[in-house]
Amino acid sequence: MISAIPQNHCRIIERFGKPVKVQHSGLRFKLPIIDKVRDVTSDWGDETNKQGVFIELSEQICDTNSRECISRDNAKVTVDCMICWRVVDPLKAVYEVDHLHQSLLQAALNVIRSEIGLRDLDQALSARADLNESIVSGLSATLRKWGVQLLRIEIQELRTDDATGAAMLQQLEAERRSRAIISEAEGRAAATVRIALAERDAVIARAEGHARALEITTAAEKNYLDTIAQAVGAEEASRILLAQKVLDGFDRISRNPGDKVFLPSSLQGVLELSTNTRSSAKAAAISGE
Repeated sequence: MISAIPQNHCRIIERFGKPVKVQHSGLRFKLPIIDKVRDVTSDWGDETNKQGVFIELSEQICDTNSRECISRDNAKVTVDCMICWRVVDPLKAVYEVDHLHQSLLQAALNVIRSEIGLRDLDQALSARADLNESIVSGLSATLRKWGVQLLRIEIQELRTDDATGAAMLQQLEAERRSRAIISEAEGRAAATVRIALAERDAVIARAEGHARALEITTAAEKNYLDTIAQAVGAEEASRILLAQKVLDGFDRISRNPGDKVFLPSSLQGVLELSTNTRSSAKAAAISGE
């Protein structure tokens, strides 16, 4: 008897109750009465087959529906997965396992529960791709024994109960506040360091400026004293410089009318010294000319 098998389908031929061959798409022949086509409707229902005898070899998709799992930190997680697979060995798929689809879903759920149980809730929620790979790795060996190739598993949804969700929200807010406090503290510390560095640089600059001013003043006074000393002698030059210092001090302390000025008892001597100093300085200047 000749019959046509659809594309991406196959059928199993049994002879006296024993499978003898797998026929793939195209025109195929079987012996009447002796050969019988295996009907998988009793085990598979209307899934992964046509008319009960044509087994589909294309990619199949099934949903595990929502299942509740417990994470390592005892949090309840509701998982919904989509499993993509296809039959690669029809003989194993039919004869090595009863009710292929139910067995596949139960095996997938067991692996999913096991993998989530190995992770904390935060890890399960944040590393979904790693969780998918772990589930595929744990399930592939079992499905290969059933003649099924596992293509991928996609976790469509991970949900927590209301109490766990509220606790996670509080934890997230606490972590955000902690990061904000740390950032603010680091900012204040950086600002304090910058201010300290700026003040240090300012103090150094003022000190260097003051030192330079003293150096210039000292050089000028030394030059002035050397000039006078050449004209009137070293001793007289010292007296002249001392008198000038005294007069400069009187000038500074008497600039503010509200300040009290205390004059020394030897003021008359200082004034005389000042007068003599001015005369000597003038004479020295004339002499220098």
